Amino acid sequence: MRMPTPKSWRNPITQSVCFLLLFFAIPNLGAQELDLLPDEPVVTQHTATIRGETVRYSAEAGTLPIRADGRVTAEMFYTAYTRTDLPASTVRPLVFSFNGGPGTASVWMHMGYTGPRRVHYDDNGFQVQPPVGLEDNPESLLDVADIVYIDPIATGFSRMVEGEDPHMYHGTLSDIQSVGEFIRLFILRKNRWASPKFLIGESYGTTRASGLAGHLADAHQIYLNGVILVSMTGLDVQSGPDISFATSLPQYAATAWFHRQLAPELQNRPIADFLAEVEEFALDTYLPTLVRGDQIDDATRNQMARRIAEYTGLSPVYVLSANLRISSSRFWKELLRDQRLTVGRLDSRYVGVDQDAAAETPEYDPAMADWDGPFGNAVNIYLRQELGYDPDLKYNIWGPVRPWNRDDGANVGEMLRSAMQANPYMKVLIQGGYFDAATDYFSAVYSISHLQPGGEFKDRFRFAWYESGHMMYLRKPDLANSNQDLREFIDWCMEENPDYPYRVRPAGG
Repeated sequence: MRMPTPKSWRNPITQSVCFLLLFFAIPNLGAQELDLLPDEPVVTQHTATIRGETVRYSAEAGTLPIRADGRVTAEMFYTAYTRTDLPASTVRPLVFSFNGGPGTASVWMHMGYTGPRRVHYDDNGFQVQPPVGLEDNPESLLDVADIVYIDPIATGFSRMVEGEDPHMYHGTLSDIQSVGEFIRLFILRKNRWASPKFLIGESYGTTRASGLAGHLADAHQIYLNGVILVSMTGLDVQSGPDISFATSLPQYAATAWFHRQLAPELQNRPIADFLAEVEEFALDTYLPTLVRGDQIDDATRNQMARRIAEYTGLSPVYVLSANLRISSSRFWKELLRDQRLTVGRLDSRYVGVDQDAAAETPEYDPAMADWDGPFGNAVNIYLRQELGYDPDLKYNIWGPVRPWNRDDGANVGEMLRSAMQANPYMKVLIQGGYFDAATDYFSAVYSISHLQPGGEFKDRFRFAWYESGHMMYLRKPDLANSNQDLREFIDWCMEENPDYPYRVRPAGG
């Protein structure tokens, strides 16, 4: 039975007053969530065995205020690790770590790569029976550097304050500015000005890290010793569609090699040796052919289709039907179509099963499906039980960051280049997996080689590739190798330079 509305409530003034009372009586959701966070950081003490060495360290979980125009607009969550068994006078490198999305927390590298505890996967980097737990990380970077894992706004436990635009920091440049403010404040409050400083970002985190390198130098006069780009994006470096088809080809070839879809003479070769041949073909033969468009003759077109088919495991007929240009999403669906299987985007070693085997593109990414649940479960166990940071608040593996402002005209590659220009001691390490189809390794080579085309910075870049995908560290051999590459990179960045890096050659020299 519906109750009649009282006459007094039908009055427009009464309705307006009631609406205002209800509006102000309902607290802001962001304020509600911030009230659930502990007032002070939670600090715990731990011991780990890293590469056979006993390491004692503190873990600090908490938030720092993010300010704009003199007011606090957000609280940004972090987990910081500091080694505690060294003399107080020891100056240690400080590494700021974050992931990408945009819109994902730092959980992936925190709980998979460099942190002292990691999600349990099998030796090849595939999910085990859920619920997935934790294990010690004997390869953690903590033996040589202190690490701070940062969750950008709306990810992890990071939240906006009451009355602020929830998307204030959801854009290329505003995101860089907010994380830059966090880094400045952390260095200030922890008195880490004397520490060598590094950034490590993964996926969209490489976009953020590249932009931060320039922003920190320009806005805060913070010069970095090194930047580590894991599974690198294009960094806003210009490239046309034909270039993308060519630079993607080695990744297709790596995928076909892994799934044993190649002829024996190619299949039986070491992957690095095989891919070197494909890379040369992609730039020296395939790309010039694509650029010519319809100006190639039929014999050239057919020969090119056969070569592409040999390297990718596809049929020459399919390659011809696609005009010699195979899109990534088509490749993921086509390679194992005869087995009713797809291959993964973030890691093409993974295979998936679609409902519609005849469709043009896959229905989902089996790699992401393999990772999402285990990491979500493990990070809650770790933060809440092991570190004791347990607010009655969801830890956002994926945060509500849409719409994301791409800031047309922003160029993070140029921000990275300008930071290297201003600071001739800063170096860059690029890491990636052969089987990452989302941010493929050979496209990263192209982008980096076009930041400073004259080659003046060429000797300040290092590349390291692994037989895995986007999160190459899930595979145990690559977990060890990639962390060792980080150690060697830090050592390289800290080498003494007896002379200023820029030298002038004498005339005729």
